[in-house]
Amino acid sequence: MIIIFFISHVLSPNPARLWAGPRARASTILAVAARYHLNDPLYTQFYFFMRDLLTGNFGIDPLTGQTILSEILFYLPNTLELVLVSFIFLIILGIGFGYVAGMKFSTKTDSFLRFLYLASWSTPMYLAGILGILVFATYLPIFPSGGMYSMSVSPPPTITGFFLLDALISLNGPALASGLWHLFLPAAVLAIVNYGLISRAVRSSILNVRWSTYVKTARAKGLSENVVKRKHILRNALIDATSLSAVMFGWLLTGTVVIEEMFAWPGLGQFAYQAIYANDYPVLIPIVVVFTLGVIIANFAADVAYSLLDPRIAMGASSGSIS
Repeated sequence: MIIIFFISHVLSPNPARLWAGPRARASTILAVAARYHLNDPLYTQFYFFMRDLLTGNFGIDPLTGQTILSEILFYLPNTLELVLVSFIFLIILGIGFGYVAGMKFSTKTDSFLRFLYLASWSTPMYLAGILGILVFATYLPIFPSGGMYSMSVSPPPTITGFFLLDALISLNGPALASGLWHLFLPAAVLAIVNYGLISRAVRSSILNVRWSTYVKTARAKGLSENVVKRKHILRNALIDATSLSAVMFGWLLTGTVVIEEMFAWPGLGQFAYQAIYANDYPVLIPIVVVFTLGVIIANFAADVAYSLLDPRIAMGASSGSIS
């Protein structure tokens, strides 16, 4: 929060002009400066900045005249919907490819899967989006190139703010099918660009577990190979991948800025892109705060998941407290 506060002052010697907008009159700039205490000392400004953030008072969008909080709450469910579906794709691809690569160590299959996830991980987000649109929306018109649903479909009534969930609750089948159809391509592109890190972690964990003592003991007891792979190799290899997956959720959230703009997805990422393009800093700063909180929560969830999945973490904490 401190960094965000000082960046807003470094961007311009007159933060009131940034908050009022590039076309604001002098009287409007003075009113904004008085409203947000921008003529006060920095410590006073920081106090009111933190107070407004903690109370959800993000101010008024100078371009639309609406409260910034209401705009964020309008766009955020669309982004979470995109991120959640992309996260499911990421888990399936990451764990699946990583498991196969680890079990097929030093084979052509291993080399091919490693090439795939390294290539996807090194691909810029905008390039993956362009390729996805060209291949699957233009040359092979399987999916739409953008939007959230077809214009010929009546959208469901707003109940939760989540389009698919509202369509399901209201039993609007055409809207649900159209929403899924439009959601698939941007969610898949977002997952494909990011799944490589999960695959690499799973593969590395598989190789560490595969020849461990307890796996050899399980085989010596006469357990079937499927039981050994599922309960002793995969289960223990997923500890690191699970905690890393929680971190990746935060990465997916911040990656929506490019994807949503390319696929015309009306979410918080596209809202942030438009705010950057219009120099709408009063809107951009709260969006950065929301993204930052999302990453912090994801990292906290990763730590909790790791401690729950690996008993050695809790045991180490207990022994440390006793000593």
